[in-house]
Amino acid sequence: MGIVRERDDHHQNTPENFAIVETGIYRCSFPNSSNFSFIETLNLKSILCLCPEPYPEENIKFLQSKNIKLFQFGLQGTKKESVSEDTVTEAVNVLLDVRNHPILIHCKHGKHRTGCVVGCYRKVKNWCLSCVLKEYQRFAGEKARPSDMTFIENYNASSCLGQRFYSAISYGQQCLVYQEEMENNSALAAATAGGAICIALSLTLTMNCKNLSR
Repeated sequence: MGIVRERDDHHQNTPENFAIVETGIYRCSFPNSSNFSFIETLNLKSILCLCPEPYPEENIKFLQSKNIKLFQFGLQGTKKESVSEDTVTEAVNVLLDVRNHPILIHCKHGKHRTGCVVGCYRKVKNWCLSCVLKEYQRFAGEKARPSDMTFIENYNASSCLGQRFYSAISYGQQCLVYQEEMENNSALAAATAGGAICIALSLTLTMNCKNLSR
């Protein structure tokens, strides 16, 4: 997907490399105070930062004022060292959890680290590899790194499914929710009734399909 959103008006400064990954997930470069008015329009619940440096105090105050949760996973720049698969898996799990949506993911420039995490997320969502790599290259441009693309290609998508999730498919839309939410949320149960499929992703990484009933 990766749809770039045009700036709505001259008072809202869109972060560099801002794009819609899919409904409820956005990506961009490191936002600063000039971007806050635009970010506010996204009605975010969470921000996922991939930089190891302490988050700027100005940004923290903004997040606190808007009740936005910060997830931070310290990935070093991929030019200097290899990507940590464990850290990427933690980040992908944050993206998979719809309770964190709408969510904005960023690194410094919104290219390499963000591209690796989004690429691995796409693999979990069963995108074809060629499309995943084309999306990475689109944002990385001339600075696309073969090591990043090799990492995405070799990433084991099943490694991010260690938590017990249910995948609810309803009206052509797919999302991941926790088992207890499926059991306790009557609206969600109703939405997936009548032939919708619920896929249980167990700790043993085996898939068991079953039909949901009201």
